[in-house]
Amino acid sequence: MACPIAGDISDNSEHIFRRQDHDQDNDKLNQRPAMLYSEYLCLDKILSAQRLLSAEYSDEVHDEHLFIVTHQAYELWFKQIIFELDSVRVLFSSESNSYDGSNKSSSNHSTTKQDNGVSHILNESKTLEILKRLNRIVLILKLLVDQVTILETMTPLDFMAFRDYLCPASGFQSLQFRLLENKLGVKQEHRVKYNQSYMRVFGRDSKAIEAIKRSEEEHSLNILVQRWLTRTPGLETHDFDFWEKYKRSVEKMLAEQEQAAHKQPNQQIKEYLLANVRSRQAVFETIFNESLHNALVLRGERRFSYSAFQGAIMITLYRDEPRFSQPHQILMALMDIDSLITKWRYNHVIMVQRMIGSQQLGTGGSSGYQYLKSTLSDRYKVFLDLFNLSTFLVPRHMIPPLTKQMKIKLSIAWNGWNSEDNQNKSGDS
Repeated sequence: MACPIAGDISDNSEHIFRRQDHDQDNDKLNQRPAMLYSEYLCLDKILSAQRLLSAEYSDEVHDEHLFIVTHQAYELWFKQIIFELDSVRVLFSSESNSYDGSNKSSSNHSTTKQDNGVSHILNESKTLEILKRLNRIVLILKLLVDQVTILETMTPLDFMAFRDYLCPASGFQSLQFRLLENKLGVKQEHRVKYNQSYMRVFGRDSKAIEAIKRSEEEHSLNILVQRWLTRTPGLETHDFDFWEKYKRSVEKMLAEQEQAAHKQPNQQIKEYLLANVRSRQAVFETIFNESLHNALVLRGERRFSYSAFQGAIMITLYRDEPRFSQPHQILMALMDIDSLITKWRYNHVIMVQRMIGSQQLGTGGSSGYQYLKSTLSDRYKVFLDLFNLSTFLVPRHMIPPLTKQMKIKLSIAWNGWNSEDNQNKSGDS
């Protein structure tokens, strides 16, 4: 039997609940300053920042609006990349636990902990956050690469209709892209000659000059990554001594290849295989001979310090170990960033050739297409050494086996357990 007053209770409670919700909404609104969507995003400034010079000097050219909006979007994304990049550099510079998570090791690093305010020790609990932000940069760069195709909907004749109004403005004058490159680690001496003299481009903007100089003096991501790699557990000669074990594996691999070549009955193939072995021996010598490695660094053919290069190889070979999983993903993300910037440059070069050909000068005074084409070389790859690591890999069955102690150390979870404590527990069991 239905309750005779159920309907009254239901109607009354619904009214009460609606009143409570309304009062709560009012309380929330009263606690915050009243701000609309457009005010929060400052849309009045952003959406009124498209100044069409063609409309000011002659008949308005329709595609100039697309040209402006696309480049403004680039600059906004550059700002976000720099924001993420600065935060990653801070995380790499943070004072905290050493790589192996042990208090003993932390004290051993105490004398080298600071260099111009930068720690040489990375808190491993931050690696996931570093990886997340690097991957965000990767996704933004993918968007920027695809954004070029939108500009390509503009025909060369459409661009010619307003191009002359742009002089002497040029993408070369993008301060943020220059800062982005410096913060990643593009060195002044590796730049194309025309690109080295920023005084000519930003000379009248003292704040821009100051920002560029500061970005060149700060520790770049490349430098911070190198310092992190030098502390890779297992490189110490008194510990696992990875480098010596790896060298013996390489020597064994090359010896086996040489023996196989000598057994080849076809003389022409035999000579080819032997020449290949000698070539590989010479290449491996450049990483086992520190002076040869440093000479390549001076010539700009390598970027990493000798110990950082060793750390990168070790992480790559043992990437399946729990401790090296995230570090290996970080190295992959750094290569992705380099690759995508190169792809963005390439798409830009192709677009410029399509729009103005290969002989016209750029609006900023450069050689245009020829200048942009020259920036596609390896000299602009910040993490060049990571791309070349494949040259120095050995087959899986020849990777030096880990000792029990090293296996334990590389199996430590990311919560900073002490390796010595784990060994004691293992012994107790």
